[in-house]
Amino acid sequence: MALALANRSDLHVHVFHDERAAAFAALGIGLQGTPAILLCTSGTAAAHFHAAVIEANLSNVPILVCTADRPPELRDVGAPQTIDQIKLYGSAVRWFHDPGVADQSASGSWRSLAAHAFAAATGLMPGPVHLNLPFREPLLGQADALPCRVGFTAVDAPSSPVLADTVIDEIAGLMAGRRGVIVAGRGCGSADAVGALALAAGWPVLADARSGLRHRADVSIAAADSILRSSSFATSHRPEIVLRLGAPPASKVLNQWLAEPGVQQVHVAAVPTWTDPDGVLTRRLVADPTATCRSLAACVKPGEATWPCDWLGDWLAAEQAAQGAIASSMAELAARANGSISEPLIARTVVAGLGVGAQLVVSSSMPIRDVEWYSQVPDGVTVNCNRGANGIDGVIATAIGVALATSAPTTVLIGDVAFLHDSSALIGLGRRGVDLLIVVVDNDGGGIFSFLPPASTLPSERFEQLFGTPHGVDLLALSKAHGLDCLLVESEAELQQAMVRGGPAVTMIRSERTGNVTAHEFIQRVVADAVAKLKDG
Repeated sequence: MALALANRSDLHVHVFHDERAAAFAALGIGLQGTPAILLCTSGTAAAHFHAAVIEANLSNVPILVCTADRPPELRDVGAPQTIDQIKLYGSAVRWFHDPGVADQSASGSWRSLAAHAFAAATGLMPGPVHLNLPFREPLLGQADALPCRVGFTAVDAPSSPVLADTVIDEIAGLMAGRRGVIVAGRGCGSADAVGALALAAGWPVLADARSGLRHRADVSIAAADSILRSSSFATSHRPEIVLRLGAPPASKVLNQWLAEPGVQQVHVAAVPTWTDPDGVLTRRLVADPTATCRSLAACVKPGEATWPCDWLGDWLAAEQAAQGAIASSMAELAARANGSISEPLIARTVVAGLGVGAQLVVSSSMPIRDVEWYSQVPDGVTVNCNRGANGIDGVIATAIGVALATSAPTTVLIGDVAFLHDSSALIGLGRRGVDLLIVVVDNDGGGIFSFLPPASTLPSERFEQLFGTPHGVDLLALSKAHGLDCLLVESEAELQQAMVRGGPAVTMIRSERTGNVTAHEFIQRVVADAVAKLKDG
């Protein structure tokens, strides 16, 4: 099977030494819409694909997973390198099939099998497909010519790809004359369409970092998490209706604010995934968000004349105050630390340093939160993060897949534990021909746990043992062992200079976990005070 794939001139073949890294690279490729074929041998190799398959399932990313297997007569008899691979990934795949040992007499079905697998992976609800392919010895041979192509078209359209006029009129009626917010996440639709609706309705767009909308200064609220930490603003600016577009935001503060009862909430998404962890949705629409926003923008009527305030203006003023407070508080923190850069400023500097067309891959845990809380995201920059299962595994490999699929300059922002977790992805990175910059924040352990109750309730030794988990690894030495260009930076200016380096390369910034908590608390307090003063004024 490997030879058959490698001999195809129309396929790009990428070899990974570690199956988990290969699977997450396939995930990164699939994020661009076209599935990668993911191939491994039998046994535990297939088990190492599982984490990426789970993420692809929850994030609706297409992958064609092909696992080699032993023939039926060698199963359940103690044959080496043999495990039960039948439905190995359970319900995490869109379709599973084991066609049996390949035989020339069955070749007439192969085109149909391939079409079925591709259609299942790329249909209305994209995701992983698992083909389990048993082989008998001899395992090396010449691949025969494929059967002739057959005319095949798969059309998997949702029941309402474009909503009926009656539904549009109903939603527009709900929105008319009411104070509302648009919450935009990954898959929210085009920035122009969402922006046009926001302006027509007079509503702010609370834009997740992955939304592609944070550059819209006329409607976008990038600092929603910080703004809503001001209790007075959060209380006085409760919406009457919420229009959710695409995936949910990363901000816990925003999600908790939205979870308050008594607010009508309409969710529009292109895939029929049920996304309502707080049980607050009043309408769920499976439709194209771009088309829906355009239709609503054409008929919705704002009700600003009946409101006691300039609704959109209030939000934009709060955004301006918050961004100013974020910048000033970060500068004050740097001055106190003799120029050393805080983790929030690292995220803000990395995102600001990306050019048009760049790809950013952000690790879960603290990096995605810092990007969500403090970064504005320039126009033309795509932000990726594995938020289906919210794991920290496979982050570097996902970035490699994104870089391979897009040929674009790609940056990954990652913590030290996630970096170590995926260090096998560094193998051969220098030979892959990708422009990949890895920015790793090293605070020697699990930084996010310092924000959680165990940090203040457990004895220091027990907290460090179970939650802080210091590793003591020299990450630069590890990177240099893989032949990568490495750089240690300590200030904002040094990080800005490092951002223009070509990849593959590793840039590391050291941090301290307790001080990081203090820095976040200081920034949040300064922003909340600035927003509160704005309202009082």
